Amino acid sequence: MIELKGVRKTYGQEVSIGPVDLQIPAGGVTALVGPNGAGKSTLLTVVGRLLGADAGTVEVAGYDVARTPSRDLARIVSILRQENHFVTRLTVRQLVAFGRFPHSRGRLTTADEEAVSRAVDFLDLTGLQDRYLDQLSGGQRQRAHVAMVLCQETEYVLLDEPLNNLDVKHSVQMMQHLRRAADELGRTVVVVLHDINFAGHYADRICAVKDGRVVEFGPPEQILTGEVLSRVFDTPVTCLPGPRGPIAVYY
Repeated sequence: MIELKGVRKTYGQEVSIGPVDLQIPAGGVTALVGPNGAGKSTLLTVVGRLLGADAGTVEVAGYDVARTPSRDLARIVSILRQENHFVTRLTVRQLVAFGRFPHSRGRLTTADEEAVSRAVDFLDLTGLQDRYLDQLSGGQRQRAHVAMVLCQETEYVLLDEPLNNLDVKHSVQMMQHLRRAADELGRTVVVVLHDINFAGHYADRICAVKDGRVVEFGPPEQILTGEVLSRVFDTPVTCLPGPRGPIAVYY
């Protein structure tokens, strides 16, 4: 479980979250949604300790994020931010192998190489593993970065807008991979999404964030209502019945 108690974070003049009290159960996919500037990415990076909280506590699987040594925390939780720009020219396999650093400290063992191969195969990158990142499409590069995170083999996986700059086809494929990671690998996936319908279709739980606070948390059928979404996004939303649950329509 991920548990936040009284978490606050302020930096710059416009970014402020909290107080946040939240419990995300282990297992499945949890989507963080909300308008731009709501604090979704900030909240995610605080959980992953890329940002320190100004107040409150964050625990992941019972470990205090602020007090747990970095090497130990990196075996529990992994995080992928939006900014995935590598200056060094890398192949897909070399990039994915970075996910083994908490285990190998840079000296890959046979077990590490096997983990890299599993992650490459899981994201359907086997045929591309010797290609350089700058030779790939945006969707292929994004899959390679997600493979790197999964290769870390942590129970908790945090992803900040993994659908950013992906078209519909590649967005669907990415969400299918993340759903499989939760179902087949037993990972707890927490993902920041802009598309509420992707959240409703693929997530087990939706956490709606607005003005730096959690305003709704529950299963998709509880969140995907016109009343809730209109209030969260400050715009009229209608939810219509769909083949696999409600579909949000903005107008």
